[in-house]
Formats: sequence, C-alpha cells, structure tokens
Amino acid sequence: MQQAIVRVVCAIGQSGQLGLEGKLPWEGNRSPPYVADVARFFDLTRGHVLLAGPKTIASVPKFARVDRELFTVRSSMDPQETLGRFAGRIVFIGGGPPVWNAYAHLVSHWDVTRLPYDGPADRWFDPRWLVGGS
Repeated sequence: MQQAIVRVVCAIGQSGQLGLEGKLPWEGNRSPPYVADVARFFDLTRGHVLLAGPKTIASVPKFARVDRELFTVRSSMDPQETLGRFAGRIVFIGGGPPVWNAYAHLVSHWDVTRLPYDGPADRWFDPRWLVGGS
C-alpha cells in the first residue's frame, strides 16, 4: 500500500515565533508579506489533506473548506494509523508544537516562511522537528 506524503507549510517570525495566546502572533496583519503568506498556504494545501488539531481546523475559513479535506487529530490518536487513512495522498500537518511533536518524524518536507514579525510569542518553532522530532 502506498503511504501518505507528509508535509508541513508554516510561517515563523524572525526569532522563530509561532503562536501567541492560541493564535498566530501576526493574526490580522494586512501588510503584503502576511497576506501573501496566507494566500500561499491556501494555494499549497488546495486539493490535499490538512490534518491538524481542533483549534487549527476550526480556524479554516469557509471558502477554504471546499477545496481541501480537513481532518481533526487528537493527542490520543496514533500518527501512523491516522496517516494510513490517506494512503497515496499529500497530507499537510498543521497546528503547531503539540501536533508537530507527534508527526515530525514522518514529515518528508518542511516549507517554512520567515515573516518580518519580531514581537512576543508563547510558542516557538523547534528546529529539531526538521530532523525528525523533538
């Protein structure tokens, strides 16, 4: 059986910032780099599976729900078993630290954009994910 192709597309701030109080630290910023990053995310994930935690899935706007398959994961779910549901498909892992901690060892491609944000955060990108886990 063919396995899922597992990828991540994410954006980080200048110092690796990922999140702040459950949201992106730059949430709502309408300047060109941020708008382009959101558009790129939806373009890259179009037609594929987006697997993420409940908060991330809930944040996907209505327009983006029609052209990608959304799947909510929980910490109690086995990553290998979950990905087995999507054999032969491209699966993007969304969310952040808890999800990436569980799936990093299965990711074949990380697409990381560094945005001009240099403010506060309470969630950070862990470079160890790039080599298979934390």
